[in-house]
Amino acid sequence: LVAYATRAGSTIEVADSIAFTIAEKGYMVDLMHIDNVGSLAEYDAVIIGSAIRVGNVTPEVKKFVEERKAELENIPTAYFIVCLTLKDDTPENREKVSAYLGPLRSIVTPFSEGYFAGKMDYSKLKRFDRFIAKRMVKAPEGDFRDWEKIRVWAQNSIP
Repeated sequence: LVAYATRAGSTIEVADSIAFTIAEKGYMVDLMHIDNVGSLAEYDAVIIGSAIRVGNVTPEVKKFVEERKAELENIPTAYFIVCLTLKDDTPENREKVSAYLGPLRSIVTPFSEGYFAGKMDYSKLKRFDRFIAKRMVKAPEGDFRDWEKIRVWAQNSIP
């Protein structure tokens, strides 16, 4: 299972690439929004992805991990995050971004973590979010995702 939560669509595209890469290896993969996930009993592994907003995973991802803790502790679980901080992939930024997974890590320890740069498309944001991104955060618009890095992580994240 590759489950995700997104705000402006960048994370679903990364999740889709991860699911496709794993499927190319011959595995059956389901891709779905975190809110649509039912029982985890049929899955051999779970990969959970989240957009990052203001240094936090999305509330629905955190809630999912909290509520499914018992199930996730018995299934290999990996996390990935999509974050504009990594448009400059430096050791300092990777350390900063790694901390964003701390709240999830404290609930269920993952077997793998993926940190990926995101995409900022102002036209996909709600009015208030666009204002914050442009005027306060001064987030650069553009697609900073490294698709090869995403595919390599997905290939290496099959338990």
